[in-house]
Amino acid sequence: MTLRLAASTAALLLAVPALAQTAAPAIDPANITETVRTMASDQFQGRAPGTVGEERTVGYLIGRLQALGLEPAGSDGGWTQRVPLLHTRLGTPETLAFDRGGTTTPLAFGTDIYLSTLQPNDRAVVAGAPMVFVGYGVNAPERGWDDFKGVDLKGKVAVFLINDPDFVAKKGEPAFGKFKGRTMTYYGRWTYKFEEAARRGAVAALIVHDTEGVGYGWNVVNSPGGENYGLVVPPEKMTSLALQGWISGDTATKLFAAAGQDLAKLRVAARRADFRPVDLGTNFDAAIPATHEEVQSQNVLAKITGTQRPDEVVMIGAHWDAYGEGEPDAQGRIYRAGANDDALGVAGMFEMARLFKAAPPPERSIVFAFWTAEERGLLGSEHYAANPLFPVEKTVANLGLDILQTAGRAKDVILVGKGQSTLEDDLARFAAAQGRSVSEESLPERGLFFRADHFSLAKRGVPVLLMMGIAGASDLVEGGKAAGQAWVDAYTGQCYHQACDAWDPSWNLDGAVQDIQIFYQIGDELARSTRWPGWQPTSEFGAIRAESAAARQ
Repeated sequence: MTLRLAASTAALLLAVPALAQTAAPAIDPANITETVRTMASDQFQGRAPGTVGEERTVGYLIGRLQALGLEPAGSDGGWTQRVPLLHTRLGTPETLAFDRGGTTTPLAFGTDIYLSTLQPNDRAVVAGAPMVFVGYGVNAPERGWDDFKGVDLKGKVAVFLINDPDFVAKKGEPAFGKFKGRTMTYYGRWTYKFEEAARRGAVAALIVHDTEGVGYGWNVVNSPGGENYGLVVPPEKMTSLALQGWISGDTATKLFAAAGQDLAKLRVAARRADFRPVDLGTNFDAAIPATHEEVQSQNVLAKITGTQRPDEVVMIGAHWDAYGEGEPDAQGRIYRAGANDDALGVAGMFEMARLFKAAPPPERSIVFAFWTAEERGLLGSEHYAANPLFPVEKTVANLGLDILQTAGRAKDVILVGKGQSTLEDDLARFAAAQGRSVSEESLPERGLFFRADHFSLAKRGVPVLLMMGIAGASDLVEGGKAAGQAWVDAYTGQCYHQACDAWDPSWNLDGAVQDIQIFYQIGDELARSTRWPGWQPTSEFGAIRAESAAARQ
């Protein structure tokens, strides 16, 4: 679709809240509140890419940036970078079943199995494809690990476990210490597993759902309702997967039992380096009508040009998109508006931009990136990283805001992805100046480091730091870690990607303000220095950054 930005901008400038004029460089929670209430309102229809909600959101963002006095930093001197997306949606299945020796087991879409497609076809069809269990589906030569053992997956259905072999490995088991313990590596992410299945020519890929392993319940898996987005690619780069998705834990247990296999025992076997794929002796049949369209979505980018080294860029990012329209919840709300995820991050960026504009001009350029389609697989940031508007080798750092805690002041700040970048030292230093400590994420097995837009830049070697409130239980000033955990549990269990992620007047933004202030201070220091953050020795991204070291001399 074509986005009518000029009209949208003009119409929505009226919605831009008046910014408080303060002399002190402090984040204003009133401004944050107004931004979130606006972006999470029904006017923006859940901010799904390629919809009227996107038109209105992009217009609103541009209007705000113009009002703040920022410069456009998009393509061809504009405010945006086009991101071509393939948008698909599955309809009601005509056929959906497992077949074993002529015995058919029908499957209920959304209950037994969840599926989507990233092929631009009118029907998604898998006809009698043999199912093969490939354990964790990891091919990691540098760790001496190969779950595939040369198995031919062409035309077959690959069935995976979520996470990686070290996730629940016990001392003495071959996988123990091979990866990062309970800290997820990229091999554990569902995106890697689908990519690996496609690289091997599979016609479909299914992951056995496990709440502990993936970090969220079946309701989150099922929340897109058969809808998917991917970057538009040429035919020769099209995925081989006609369908990709998840099997519920109960359904998977029954599938394996019918095949004479014990899923619990195979989970243990998959933690051994000598694991070999298991033919389940079962075929998968699916015929599902599908719709598809090419959507022109957009990243929105703005900048403050550096006065001395404008080609060196400090990037701050958050995603503007949410999940759009869905089924009514108990209160009748149909828009999954992402008030916290991530209108709150966007609001924090506006506040940082306000402070930067009120301060003396920076020496390096500061770029504000509002990403599209994060909820669909980090697509906006991935498109940018593959087609950067500022050289990645001279991008100093990427600071990402994605979900902040709204339960009040905290004695600590949560570090996501320990052992990655040297920006962790900056986080600790500025937290200490606030009288706070740094706590490591409490559930590193959830792989949050790989689940936000900063990761697209990290893969290209840019040092990154993520602020994410659900990464652990904050030690709240009122109620301690118990209260912090209660907030995480309530948000992730009830509101994550659901309609109840809405603005709530009971929010206490004092903790979020602290976190935003730290990122402002880190960004401000980097923008006024010649320092180049780097990667820790334990990070897999250091070698990528080292390849472009000459550009930073």
